[in-house]
Amino acid sequence: MADGQESAGGRAVATLLFAPGTRPDADALAGLAQAEHAFAVSHRPGGAARWVELLRDGLTFDLTGLAPKEGTATALANLRVGLPADFDPSTYEALLLAPGPHLAGAESLLPVVQVAASLLLALATLPGLAAIGWLPAGNLVSPRWFVDAVRPWLNGGPFPAMALAGLKRGDDRVTSIGLTFFIGQEFALHTGGARPGEQHARAAVRLTDWLIAHGHIAQAQAVELPGAGTLWLEPGEDCIISARWA
Repeated sequence: MADGQESAGGRAVATLLFAPGTRPDADALAGLAQAEHAFAVSHRPGGAARWVELLRDGLTFDLTGLAPKEGTATALANLRVGLPADFDPSTYEALLLAPGPHLAGAESLLPVVQVAASLLLALATLPGLAAIGWLPAGNLVSPRWFVDAVRPWLNGGPFPAMALAGLKRGDDRVTSIGLTFFIGQEFALHTGGARPGEQHARAAVRLTDWLIAHGHIAQAQAVELPGAGTLWLEPGEDCIISARWA
């Protein structure tokens, strides 16, 4: 990557929204790397760089949109967690985190996602950060909520279903958002005609964790989910898994 050019990395997987005037510059990222020892700045273009390359666990990611250059644009989020009801993303300035070019085609592998998530945990300490968005799910969550959801997963806990994916309640089902990035499918958990309640949401979270662990579903099968019972999963031609209680 030549100095002065934009990041040569892949498609961005995350966005970080900052209050106006608080986006970090390359010096701030270098200082954070030295203080936290959670990553290294492995490449930094000369001058007022708009991006830096971050290294963690042998993998590189490009962080673009640094001050004093203009911030990058970010799409409005489909889902919001832990943020005020009147939170307006368009009034904030965005950074984007993208896998480096050597990770092309491997962005959705869990080891790569875990490193990206680890970087986001470190970046969550930056002053002025108002929200973190996981772009494959189109969600936006508060930094504190993101940290509290993701850190246990990195320590061996369940997949953070609302931080790195999303769930949406309909009239008679709970549907996933963002699982396509990981397994090429989404699911619709049918409630048998009832309005989805907390028990259905908990079952959807457990189903998300199970699917992340087991991957793409090619044939119908029954799965036992702790605390949720037995679900019958049936893949559809539209890449939607139909899930019902058996």
